[in-house]
Amino acid sequence: MSHHIIDVKNLKHTYADGTAALRDVSFRITHGESVAIIGANGAGKSTLLMHLNGYLAPTSGEIRIGDFPLTKSTLPEIRRTVGMVFQDPDDQLFMPTVHDDVAFGPFNLGLPGEEVEQRVNEALEQVGAAHLADKPPYHLSGGEKKRVAIATVLSMTPDILVMDEPTSGLDPYARRRLISLLRDFRHTKIFTSHDLDMVMDLCERSIVLHEGKVRADGPTMEIFRDEILLAECRLEKPLSMQGCPVCGRGRCRS
Repeated sequence: MSHHIIDVKNLKHTYADGTAALRDVSFRITHGESVAIIGANGAGKSTLLMHLNGYLAPTSGEIRIGDFPLTKSTLPEIRRTVGMVFQDPDDQLFMPTVHDDVAFGPFNLGLPGEEVEQRVNEALEQVGAAHLADKPPYHLSGGEKKRVAIATVLSMTPDILVMDEPTSGLDPYARRRLISLLRDFRHTKIFTSHDLDMVMDLCERSIVLHEGKVRADGPTMEIFRDEILLAECRLEKPLSMQGCPVCGRGRCRS
């Protein structure tokens, strides 16, 4: 696989109702990077993610994953390379038990039973959910569902982990556990998130989308210090960089 693992050039997407969601988006993400896609509601973040493994087809432009252009013929290989975790884990969990959900992908790859079992066990151990294997997904908490949804992707051994709002709807304890889990992953990671403190913790690079265009692409801390850029894109600094509302002193990280 090419060192430049994701290459997006002049990507445009217009929905059937005429809404232009992406307008000439271009960027390159290299192996091992952890990159946040940030922006206000309606900026095009989720639409962009759904192009990276072919859930949506571009109106125009090109996407390359490793050495492969994303086309109908390369889609099966692309989906083995790019694992997508949706914002709502209920969109991903549909089998009678957690074990069955995590095994679904490897079985559909045609892998032998022993290898499927090994992948299921390793993926559940990796996310700290081995004890949930026999439970129905609808009996899980929000944080447990998130971890199991990630396991369903990890069992496919992807090179790239793509996640839409991974901390959405989690309580503080589940959020901390998920951030700790993601920090340990060595995949190339791409997130969308309104949780900018999580972005600051996990992503050295951020791409800012505004009205379907790349407004900025650079080191996360530089972007979060650019108050004019944030205001123009309807974003605010992470809470940990904002001043204390009581004493007025800043809490900006060095």
